[in-house]
Amino acid sequence: MNLFVNDKHVKVINMDTFAASQSGYNYIIDGQTLEVTAAELVGDVAVVNPSVVLLYRLFALLRDKKLKKLNTLVLASPDKKILTDVIKGQYKIVEAAGGVVQKDDKILMIFRLGAWDLPKGKMDKGESFKETALREVEEECNVKVQLEHKICTTWHTYTQNGNRILKQTKWYAMTNLDDSRVAPQKEEGIEQIVWVREAQAMELAASSYRSIQFVCRRFYEKKREKMLLDF
Repeated sequence: MNLFVNDKHVKVINMDTFAASQSGYNYIIDGQTLEVTAAELVGDVAVVNPSVVLLYRLFALLRDKKLKKLNTLVLASPDKKILTDVIKGQYKIVEAAGGVVQKDDKILMIFRLGAWDLPKGKMDKGESFKETALREVEEECNVKVQLEHKICTTWHTYTQNGNRILKQTKWYAMTNLDDSRVAPQKEEGIEQIVWVREAQAMELAASSYRSIQFVCRRFYEKKREKMLLDF
């Protein structure tokens, strides 16, 4: 689970994955401790087998504090499902989908509400994630696309009308079919649409939300993996 709380990356992993990478953390916290402070959340931090009590305290810190020195918070558990169920239980779940559209060696990015972004939106009743992704990209950018493979799933939190929301977004790679009438959907707050190569895409993503950085990075990683397999 790749979760973004207050624009901080929270990863939920199993113990085998943690065992293989534990040397890469600045701090490792015993999940059975009852207290954790903002001062301990610096750099890349792992919490091993967190209790429910500690999990709630960690998420309160993530919501209420800026935690400017925290890079990534990893939650390692022998049972990822129990951990993710506890996390989801703190929020109302909203489902969405979006896409990274490729044209030759460029991808499509949009400028929305003061930040560079990728086209995405909430599911309509009766839709599949794939149908939502295609519809949202075509509506928001007025382009015709062909859906390819899934890139990743992200989760991010926000507050709306006093409710804590956890949005699940499934991301798909897409190929441009027709962008002759490309235009931003103004009513969705989109001001600009650009086609950019990898270096510029990553530069724009670096100034945006960490979830968008993550999606762009995974898109290019999968693209390179495919190129190696096809070689």
